Amino acid sequence: MVDAVVSFALNRLADFLIDEAAFLGSVRQKVQWLKNELGWMQCYIASAEEKQADDPIVRKWLNDITKIAYDAEDVIDKFILQVHDQDTNKETEPTGCFPSMSSCIKCKKKVNLRDIGNDIEELKNRINDLPRIRELYQLESSSNKWEGKSNSLARLRQLRRTTSFSIEEKVVGHEDGTSGLLAKLFDRDPRRFVVSVYGMGGLGKTTLARKLYHHLDVKRKFDCRAWVCVSQDYNTRDLLLRIISSFGFITKKKEEQDLERYLHGSLQGRSYLLVIDDIWKKEAWESIKRAFPDTTNGSRVIITTRSKEVAENSDERTYVHKLRFLTFDESWQLFCEKSFGNPNANDVDEELKTLGMEMVQKCGGLPLAIIVLGGLLSKKTKPREWKVVREHIWQDLKKGSIHIPNLFALSFNDLSYQLKLCFLYMSVFPEDFEIDVDQLMRLWVAEDFISQDENKKMEDMAKDSFHELIDRSLIQIAKISWGKIATCRVHDLLRELAIEKAKELNFLYIYDEMKQSTGDSSALSMCRREAVYSVTDKCLWLQHSNPNLRSILFFDPYGYRPDIRMKIEYMYTMFRFLRVLKLHGFKKYGGNLSNEIGKLIHLKYLGLRESLVNDLPQSILNLRTLQTLDVFSPDSVVQLPCEISKLQELRHLFGYFGGHLKIESLTKLHSLKYVFSKCWISINTEELGNLRELWIHGPVGTTKEFCFDSIAKLKTLEQLVVKLDHNDCFASLQPLTHCSYLKDLRLYGKIEKLPEDIHKLLPNLECLLLEDSRLEDDPMPSLEKLHNLMILCLGSRFYSGKKLFCSAQGFRRLEILKLDHEDNGGLEEWQVEEGAMPMLRGFSIPTEFESKLRIPERLKSIPPPAECEFERDIWFEAARRFMNYSSY
Repeated sequence: MVDAVVSFALNRLADFLIDEAAFLGSVRQKVQWLKNELGWMQCYIASAEEKQADDPIVRKWLNDITKIAYDAEDVIDKFILQVHDQDTNKETEPTGCFPSMSSCIKCKKKVNLRDIGNDIEELKNRINDLPRIRELYQLESSSNKWEGKSNSLARLRQLRRTTSFSIEEKVVGHEDGTSGLLAKLFDRDPRRFVVSVYGMGGLGKTTLARKLYHHLDVKRKFDCRAWVCVSQDYNTRDLLLRIISSFGFITKKKEEQDLERYLHGSLQGRSYLLVIDDIWKKEAWESIKRAFPDTTNGSRVIITTRSKEVAENSDERTYVHKLRFLTFDESWQLFCEKSFGNPNANDVDEELKTLGMEMVQKCGGLPLAIIVLGGLLSKKTKPREWKVVREHIWQDLKKGSIHIPNLFALSFNDLSYQLKLCFLYMSVFPEDFEIDVDQLMRLWVAEDFISQDENKKMEDMAKDSFHELIDRSLIQIAKISWGKIATCRVHDLLRELAIEKAKELNFLYIYDEMKQSTGDSSALSMCRREAVYSVTDKCLWLQHSNPNLRSILFFDPYGYRPDIRMKIEYMYTMFRFLRVLKLHGFKKYGGNLSNEIGKLIHLKYLGLRESLVNDLPQSILNLRTLQTLDVFSPDSVVQLPCEISKLQELRHLFGYFGGHLKIESLTKLHSLKYVFSKCWISINTEELGNLRELWIHGPVGTTKEFCFDSIAKLKTLEQLVVKLDHNDCFASLQPLTHCSYLKDLRLYGKIEKLPEDIHKLLPNLECLLLEDSRLEDDPMPSLEKLHNLMILCLGSRFYSGKKLFCSAQGFRRLEILKLDHEDNGGLEEWQVEEGAMPMLRGFSIPTEFESKLRIPERLKSIPPPAECEFERDIWFEAARRFMNYSSY
């Protein structure tokens, strides 16, 4: 993991050298030397971490390197602060030399380059001392010394090697999955194909594969069967030898190609079943599949993996099964089997039952955790003993099984350094916390965990990283809203791993005064990030905190107290290196933001949601690297400074913004939520070419009609939500023909008529909401031509007619259809021809419509979608309070 920290520092130094080349002068060589040395360290530490992770001397040595990498980053940020302070201390107005220092020529004579030179010299001495320490304690840089020696990862891989003959007598749960997979194995398709089972570590993929492998009907169907476990660093020749042995074949051949030919010939004309357990890379199957004849004998291959990508792309003919978590009832049954020896536990003490259920709930449906917990508690019979386990459940589980502490180590070590940092960041959030996905990705970008790419926006890179963590079964999806993953969560056991790793690297400190222990204050003084769960009036954490903190994130439900607010303002002076400051929920913050905020010149993320800020000080213009400004509060309209356009790095702007918005030159703006329609129509939108998300609300004004001409200039727009006053209406939708990337459109307001060629105007539209549209003509003939439409919500007063008609070829990809109940009482019949909506999986109509609205029986049988799929956004729920702000 140290390689991730060093790689991060390397990228910072590289960017610094590029941006400030003309300004650094003779110091540039020293910065370059520092960068080169960290590069050489990186080559060594990856091997040292893997092969000697369990050696305390090596861990200490790696910890020293971590501190050097952190200090190198501090040297850069300290230098930038010095230049800023020199500039702002002059009598003249700040020159605004950020983020690029090279433009600040006037500052050059004022800044003492000797300071950064001295700081690097100190780092140089520490770096030069590392070889002496390595030699003194016999730490050789060559990995040859460790060849053949056992190490923690090698032992873990050996322990993870599964066999076919270890059979679980009673397998709880997954009956539905087992029956479906058996059907695929017995499918009449004579061609060979792959059945992929994927899911999080500990879910029971191997157990399920064994259940299939030993099923009596499976044994009868296939002429021969084999089982092989694949490690991360597999060897193709070794795999072939083990497969040959598992089939029961015997050969003296040794060369890889000879083994392939032998196995292919031995299987020719036979129906076979091969289980390849614990695959990490799709190349594993690719490297051996030539040896398996694809004839008409109905042969099958089962693979298990933690990676969705591997599962889906292992073969051109693949059936994919995602393994689910156990339900609570299944979890309780499994726990009772392991702890009480029977699945019912009828005669067990009620207090033990209550404690057991609490702990089973904590396991979150993960079979391995439940099995270890049950085995641990089976040896304890007194309630007080169970209470001790409950208070320290994860620590006890790690002690109870060698597999638990190492369960996710392989998954974590397989990540790139950027993904390691992104995963560690999940430990910031409290236990059982539903994490806003968009906010999470903005935080990753602000923390510089996402690499720059000339051909791809950082938001897209962050989204790729997020989905990769999901595909690797390290993050769980919590809610899906409007076709997008809205919130996610991390299993408690995974979170414990992330916290443990984060502590090792001084990556994070969690401060929680509601618990008896707040942790080691020395760790607090060295960490780079703090997550504050609760604080008291004393705010002791401020006294011990590291001035070099890069991030402070508050999750304190009591953070609105005035005494705490005053101490929070003190942070602006104390923590000058902050990149992320998240203070959501400080509701008594007062209307004005402190002028001291302007001292945080490194800040990239400022989160003041629900803090009642309505006026931003002029000093906020000093935050030239600011990417996200979130000042949304349900009861507060925010006035932005007239010169807000100086914040050229601004990408996400959230709040109720009134007055005149001078945002035309914010060319990097990606999200704007939300702006009053009167303000919007006065903005020249030609320069907002990167805007992807736009939310508009409120009365239009004297025209009483909202025109889409300004929207038409936003060529990259993907999401548009416009809510008008009840008396206003939309003009023609025709200008939206220029917004070909639009995927999510939600319109609250009257529409005279939908264009017949709406499918040509919006060819990529996936989600559509129409509310209060008061259409007089049946909209279905137009809407059903939207071939990419997956979600359609028809809100209150969307249609004034009595009949709707969908043709047989309509809505080819529609998955969710919802009809709201308010004021659509005139609707009597909904005709849907056979063949329409073939993909529909969720259908909802008001209860009062069920008796009087005539619809086909097929639609009645489709279950309603989950509520979260149409979650009302807090923006517009709160917006109802602002209809009286006509002056905006």
